[in-house]
Order: sequence, then C-alpha cells, then structure tokens
Amino acid sequence: MAERDRWPLWLPVFLGCGIALYFALPVEPPLWLGALALATCVLTAWLARRHWPVLLPALVVLFVALGFFAAELRAALVSAPVLERPSGQIRVEGRVEEVEPLAGGGQRVTLSELVLDLDGVKPERVRLKLKTETPVHVGTRIGLNAVLLPPPQPAAPGAFDFARFAFFMGLGAIGSGMGEPQVLPGEGGSGVMLWLNQLRHRITLRIIQSLPADGTGAVAAALVAGETASIPRNVMDDYRDSGLAHILSISGLHMSMAAGLVFFIVRGGLALIPAIALRYPIKKWAAVVALGTTFFYMMLAGAPVPAVRSFLMTGIVLVAVLLDRVALSMRMVAWAATIVLLVAPDALIGPSFQMSFAAVAALISVYEVLTPRMAAWRMENRGWVAGSGHYLFGVVLTTLVAGTATAIYGAYHFNRFAVWSVVSNALAVPLSGLAMPFAMAGLLLMPLGWDEIAWVPMGWCVAGVNWVANMVAHWPAAAITLPVLPLWGMVMFTLGGAWLLLWRRLWRLWGLLPMAVGLASMAFAQPPDILVDSRGYSLGVRTAEGSLLVNRGGRILRETWMRRAGPEARERWPKKGRSNDGRLSCDPLGCLYRVDGAQLSLVQDDGGVDAACAGSGVVVSAVPIRHACRGPKLVIDRFDLWRRGGHALWLTPNGARVETVAQWQGDRPWAHKPHRKKVPRVAVTAEPEEPVLEMGAGEEE
Repeated sequence: MAERDRWPLWLPVFLGCGIALYFALPVEPPLWLGALALATCVLTAWLARRHWPVLLPALVVLFVALGFFAAELRAALVSAPVLERPSGQIRVEGRVEEVEPLAGGGQRVTLSELVLDLDGVKPERVRLKLKTETPVHVGTRIGLNAVLLPPPQPAAPGAFDFARFAFFMGLGAIGSGMGEPQVLPGEGGSGVMLWLNQLRHRITLRIIQSLPADGTGAVAAALVAGETASIPRNVMDDYRDSGLAHILSISGLHMSMAAGLVFFIVRGGLALIPAIALRYPIKKWAAVVALGTTFFYMMLAGAPVPAVRSFLMTGIVLVAVLLDRVALSMRMVAWAATIVLLVAPDALIGPSFQMSFAAVAALISVYEVLTPRMAAWRMENRGWVAGSGHYLFGVVLTTLVAGTATAIYGAYHFNRFAVWSVVSNALAVPLSGLAMPFAMAGLLLMPLGWDEIAWVPMGWCVAGVNWVANMVAHWPAAAITLPVLPLWGMVMFTLGGAWLLLWRRLWRLWGLLPMAVGLASMAFAQPPDILVDSRGYSLGVRTAEGSLLVNRGGRILRETWMRRAGPEARERWPKKGRSNDGRLSCDPLGCLYRVDGAQLSLVQDDGGVDAACAGSGVVVSAVPIRHACRGPKLVIDRFDLWRRGGHALWLTPNGARVETVAQWQGDRPWAHKPHRKKVPRVAVTAEPEEPVLEMGAGEEE
C-alpha cells in the first residue's frame, strides 16, 4: 500500500500498453474482441471490488483492455476509402478544407466533398500540392486536373509510415495539381472547424506578408497559428540541429506564456477598479478568460498533440484556481495523457506525444525534488546577481532534463541528437518569450487592420531566434547521427523511465536498469546490408566503412535510408566498374555485391538474369523472373517487391535474412496492398515518367 497516492499516475501507462498491443498485432482484430475483453475485465473488477489482492491486477488488466478497445474504436471511426493505384491525370473537384503555404512556393490544400472522374474506390478526402501562387480560399469549391496517388508506404521496414498517418487523418489520397484551380459555384460551407481553418490561413498569410521572406515570417506564423509548411528547409534544419525545433511546436512554452499573460492583464486591469476588485472574485474571472484564450489558441493551431497536452495541463491549473484548490503537477500530466490517449489513441506512436510527455514528466519529477531546495537558496541569496544565477540554473537544468528525457525518442524517430541544445535554448527561449506579447497584440489588432505594428517587433524577436539557431547549428558536431534504436529498446527505456519518475521512494531507482538496457540496445542494432525500394528502382548497399552507397532515388527516400542504415557514401554508384572498397561491381545489366563470403546479384535488365542466377546465392531483380531462376537460395524479383513493398536484407554466408514493409506493417487497414489488376512494369531502367508523382509522395512525408 506504499505510495498509494501515486497509483493513479499509472493509469496512462496501462492505457498506453493496451494501445501499443493493438498496433503491435500482425492482423487487424475485430471490434467485438476489444469490447468483449473490456466487458469481461469490468465484470471481474466489480466482482473483486472487496478483495485488494485480486482487484489491483484486475484494474491493471482493465485499463490495458480499455486502451486496446479505444485504439480499435478509433480505427473503426476514422476508416475511409483509400485510393488503390495511381490515377493518372483526372478531373478533381472538392471543397477546400485547409490551405498551407509551402516554403518553395505554391500551397498544399486538403479537399473534401469530392467529385472525381475515377473508377473503383473513391477517397473522401485528398491532399494536393498546387504550384500556383493564386490564392485559394478555405471553404470554396475548386476544380482542377490532378494526379492522385495512394498514401506512400514506408521507404524501408521500420521507417516512418505515412500511410498509417494518413489513415488516421482520413486522407484517402495525395497528389499534385496540374495548372490553375478553377473556382466553382456553390456555398462556401459552414461550421466552426471551417471558420477556424479560414482564420488560421488568413493569419498565416498576413504574418508572412508583413515580415521578411528569409524565414522570419514563416517562423512567426508557426508560433501564432501552428503552420510550419512555409518554413524554408534551411531554417528548419537549423532549428533541428540546434535543438530548438520544440519552439516551432505550439506546446507548454507558448501555452503557459499566453495563459499567464492574459491572466496578468485581466486581473491587473480589474484590480485598478476598486469597485470591482473589492466586491468580486477577479482572480477567478481572470482564470476563466485565460482558460477561454488558451482553448482558442489550441484550436487555432489545429489542436496538435503538444498543444492539446499543454492546454489540458494549463486548464487543470486554471480550474484549480476556480475551485480554490492547488493542482498536483504530476497528476496534471497523468490526466492530460489519459484524455489524449482515450480521444486519439494513435497519438501514442507518434513522436509528438512521446517527446512531449516524456519531457514534461521528467521536468516535474525533478522539480518535485529540487524546488524546496532552490526556494530556500533563493530566500538566503537576494539581489539581481543571485536572481540571474537562479534563472540561468533553471534554464540549463530544464534543457538538460528535457533533452535527456527526449533524446531516446529522438533517436528512435529521427536518429539525431543536438549537442549544443543547452546553449541554444538559454539564448533563444527568452527571445521567443518576448515575441508572445506582440503575437497576442497582433491578433487583437487584426480586425482593425493595425496588426502590422505588432508583427514587426515580433519579427525582430523571431529574427533573433533564427540567428541563434543558425549560429549554433553551424558549430562543430552540432547534430550527431545516432544508431537505429530497436523497438524493444525504446519500450524498455519507456517503462523504466515511468518507474523512475512516478514513484517517490528509493525503489524508483530500479527503473534505471531497464533504461540502461534500452540505451544499450543501440549498440546491438545491425543496419541492413541491402535496401531495395518497392519498384526495384532504387538500391542501397553497405560499404566497408559503414556508409550506404545508393544508385538513385528522391530526397525523402535517401534521407530515410540514411537514418535507417547510416550516412550516404561520398562516392557515386559505379555504373561500370567497381566501388572503392571492391564490394560492388557493375555493368549495364546489373551488379554483383560481395561481403563476408556472401554474394548477391542485383539485376536491372532482362539480359542479366541468366548470369545472376548461375553465380549467386541471392538475387534481387527489378524485372519479373518468377521461377526462371532456380539456382539461388533466395530470389526477390519485381513481383515480390510489388507485393511486399521495400526490402531490407542482411547477408550471411548461408544466405540472407529479409524484412519487408508488408511483413513489418502486417495485415492492417493502412498496410501495403497492391491492386491485383495492376500489372507491374517489366523493367525499371530510367527515372519515372511523371516526376510529379515522386514529388507528391515526398512532400507528404
């Protein structure tokens, strides 16, 4: 019964276990299975309500079942038709739900209420990239010619699964528009979400137009409206490599600043009126206004996971003010996580949820221990020097704790670590804080058309943050690439971290053991020797120095492969001859790859099939060879790639171990399912005929 007051903190952990179980299954479970399991657990817990030894494990299983059923229900509710195969150029008409300006010019629009000149399955929502600069307004109906694609599958087993992301977003296709969109007659649409999308788009355009085009306006728009698509790639890279990417996400920093500023202004203003201040609870009035403001801020940003988490935690604090009670910080985190997991269970597997809650839980746990000591020290040491030191210590400690807590999740999702994040945050966070009052002033002045006088000084603050990000990102070893973290390692680290953070007594230190095992798992991760895309068009082989030599492919595919298998080799793929380390030798018909006594043939043309089949134990072919190749132990041809998606191979003297995208995804609603009527191309010897297809898929990732 020890630490009984901490038991409720484990509720989101058990919910997360149930959700993780759902996503780990190799097949989609029927909805009745989760409902039956939940009902059984509820009945068991009720029957054991008077017997603690039975009730406690029954409650644990109950919350796991609740998480599992919540994930099943969420998948069933968002399920929508998905395009089966590329459409070619067709006529697309629909209502504009959302518009996002893009950094390289043009815009990205989400369309619903579609009218498609398409046979077969028709998606209900699509996202298109438009090259035109002609303004497209949210709520209008437009028509244009476009090329639609199914949501792209992962570039390699274990890589980011945009198809799963699109499934839970309700997107049935992506693509690119051809030419200028035509505005069609019809009502402009209605609804709160549509109005918020319109407002977000107007605010974004207004800020971008009022500030310099060097990234200042785009970053300012991200801070106010949550739109990051217009941030130039070089600026985004600077923020990531300097450890400042969290500033671009509307989260606790922005939400607490907005709530605190509104609370201070409203309460301070009412306090200046004695007739009101002496008769009415102005503190509670200020809390209500701050609560409404932060809710509007969250919805304006599109309610991303970090903003929802921050609003829930801020809201609990403000509600505690209304009820004259003190909010318990760690309970705030637990309740916020519980609400997010029940409403959007798919958020659990995304980096936003994992990194956001890991950072906040770690900070609260550390400050639970250190706050009394820091307060006592501050009482004994007065003056601005001590105050400055106290602030600097807080910034450094916060950055170290948050950075350490999120590093493992960054390694799992992005394989990157910002070395100098402590310095960059100490310099940039105060500047971003100065920008928030101007952001609020700009929103208030926008209806009057006077908002530019607020955006300009906000731009000065943002330009300072951009300068810090650029400076730190170019320091030596600013961002290092980490090895691939296995899924089991991340799970071990997470459960150990929960044990360490949620308990108070010394037994919490036992959580360090599974955390250490999770970190050590990176040392045992073995990157693949061969990577092949789903068409056999792009190939990657490991060199003797550990880099990846790639023959061709788009930016997204290359970057994904680099994160999964190591840095890209500096040398070019030898079209004729040998690689520098001698492992790879090529001619116009194909290539031969040798490593550790194993030999693999890469076939790119029909003429190279016979030689490959005669001399290698493993054959990977971009052309269909079916049963014509009988000598090798393993044959992967065009049909295998088409059916199972991208392949990763680990060579051994006895053959090869293979993982495929289809195997990794399992039989799930968002998984790779080739259309049976679609016959794959016989050879892949040139760039795709329609480059717009690759661009469209790449932009979505």
